[in-house]
Amino acid sequence: MLIYWSILLVALSAALVYSRPRLAGLRPEVSSWSVLWVGAWLGLTLVIGLRYEVGADWPAYEAMVRAVSGLPLWQALDTTDPAYAALNWVGANVGGGVLFVNTVCAALFSWGLIAFCRLQPRPWLALLVAVPYLVIVVAMGYTRQGVALGLAMLGLTALLQGRLLGFVLWVAVAAMFHKSAAILIPLAVFVGSDRQVVRIIGVVFAAALLFFLLLLEYIDELVVGYLAAGMDSAGAWVRVIMNAMPAALFLLLRKRFQCEAGALKFWTWFSLAGLAFIPLLMVSPSSTAVDRLALYWMPLQVFVLSRLPDVFGTRSGTRIYWVVAVVLLAAAVQFVWLFFAAHAHAWLPYQFYPWVWLWSL
Repeated sequence: MLIYWSILLVALSAALVYSRPRLAGLRPEVSSWSVLWVGAWLGLTLVIGLRYEVGADWPAYEAMVRAVSGLPLWQALDTTDPAYAALNWVGANVGGGVLFVNTVCAALFSWGLIAFCRLQPRPWLALLVAVPYLVIVVAMGYTRQGVALGLAMLGLTALLQGRLLGFVLWVAVAAMFHKSAAILIPLAVFVGSDRQVVRIIGVVFAAALLFFLLLLEYIDELVVGYLAAGMDSAGAWVRVIMNAMPAALFLLLRKRFQCEAGALKFWTWFSLAGLAFIPLLMVSPSSTAVDRLALYWMPLQVFVLSRLPDVFGTRSGTRIYWVVAVVLLAAAVQFVWLFFAAHAHAWLPYQFYPWVWLWSL
């Protein structure tokens, strides 16, 4: 458990030290990554990627790697989503096993998370908000959807910077790891106003292409595997509400969020969709199906909560108190999950493979 609190403590320290918002006009996409950000990426990659027997689905991911051992690549690609299947094949037949797969996925997830956090005025506070659930629960527990979410955040970063093609490409890559990521494609319609007709045509074309290439098969899997079977997730309501609360907060106070017009429009529709998961969860025969899709709305927590000091802090001197409030909220989320979540035991104790290997010698 110490490692989880250590991750939070590092992010907390950085959030307090760098508590001032980024100066207006500084574009993160053209500013180079500092040593601190490279260190954060490397640290997250190693802690997430080299975990050993951590997460409720660990046995399933190990079995997926073993299942493609000795198979030709073309046959292995039929076992699961193609990009993740290719990683499994390399891990099983070239070397590294599930640890290779996890480390590559962790590197991609961490890249996407940090890129998205750096888009916020208080990037270290944004990273702190992401630690308890996005990092510890999703990235360490749902490897396939974790990497898809990281790539989707690269897509969101591109979209909010006006790069529609970049958004579509990143989401397409994310869908190669977990088909459900394609649900984000239609969101591109809600950013920007220039050449709106061209934008809509492009988004519709991209959505149709991904649907026929990836989603058509996934819908059958969703209906048979989740809806018909009535699969339920114990924490579905908690995760949906964790998205709905910042969504409602943004919609109520959106005029206080300092965003460009296009970004404000996007987050408005994104928040409305986040709230829509509540009635959807109420009528769905499978909470698991809704839960899996709602994971892609977790960046909303990072966006809204990391900006609360500037939304509620009326004077610069009072904003530090709101920074501390967000810090305490993140710590509370982590505490509640570690001590009360139904499956938290699968994350305990945390084992780091290099140490496990050394102790086995």
